[in-house]
Amino acid sequence: MQLQGIHHVTAVTGNASLNVAFYTQVLGMRLVKKTVNQDDVSAYHLFYGDELGHPGTELTFFDWPELERHRHGAGTISTIMLGVSGEEALRWWQERFARLRVEHDELRRRGPDGVLSLPFRDPEGQRLELVDDGGRLQGVAWRRSPVPAEYAIRGFYGVQLTLRALAPSARFLTEVLGFRQVGSYQQGNGYEVAAFEVGPGGPGAQVHVEIQPDAPFHRFVGIGGVHHVAFRVPTDEEHRAWRERVAAVNRTVTPIIDRFYFHSIYFREPGGVLFELATDLPGFAVDEDPEHLGERLSLPPFLEPYRARIEAGLKPIEPLDLLAGV
Repeated sequence: MQLQGIHHVTAVTGNASLNVAFYTQVLGMRLVKKTVNQDDVSAYHLFYGDELGHPGTELTFFDWPELERHRHGAGTISTIMLGVSGEEALRWWQERFARLRVEHDELRRRGPDGVLSLPFRDPEGQRLELVDDGGRLQGVAWRRSPVPAEYAIRGFYGVQLTLRALAPSARFLTEVLGFRQVGSYQQGNGYEVAAFEVGPGGPGAQVHVEIQPDAPFHRFVGIGGVHHVAFRVPTDEEHRAWRERVAAVNRTVTPIIDRFYFHSIYFREPGGVLFELATDLPGFAVDEDPEHLGERLSLPPFLEPYRARIEAGLKPIEPLDLLAGV
């Protein structure tokens, strides 16, 4: 029984219209599902991914404009790493970010194996990196993307956590969730980072843990922060077994929750970061034609009777053109 890497990462936006424009137009990802937060139906839940929103490609956002800006610190997911194929792709993105005035850094080396990466921020300060995946990620480029297929984002490379101490989280990752530590390295800011991988390993299955012993602890997630990371479980049977395994050592684990597009459990690892284990199926085409994913508000069957009320409470997503004149 093994986790198969990252399923999705969920972050927070305060401006759904700008969020959709940036992730579809600038980053060239497909909006594969426009739905609502099932625990707060006044908020959109937006899913971006590859052509069909395959597990491992889904970057999602809750729309909570009333929140404050996120403050980075310990107990947070501090960087989302997305994979592209090769140095040429990274240099193409570097030029694109400069032309579109996207805040970004210079190319740098990341991880114990020194892969090339390009850190950047979205318009709300979300910290992301494009990382050379060596051609290993298999996400299918969106056919209508403004980004050429050879430079497309292919899915998650990994995530970076910022914690105060390594040992408790390392034990949980390795002894409970089946991760392996594959090395360590020092970041440009001087902090040590331990790298872990799970399942098949490599791009798509990595968690890097940055240790900042004196960092303030921030469990609250605001605009521009990451709410949680989810890891892939192939079947419902394994998902139930994982729930029992985690519950034996971690009292924060939830019951299994039917999210309609997948089944989920949630829990906090010892450093305070919220983890989810999610099933690969049923997937996003269960209620929409694959040709028209994300074009209308999708609601799971248990929310469909309340559609009129839910739609009335949502602010319409306005079309913005971030590519005009460039």
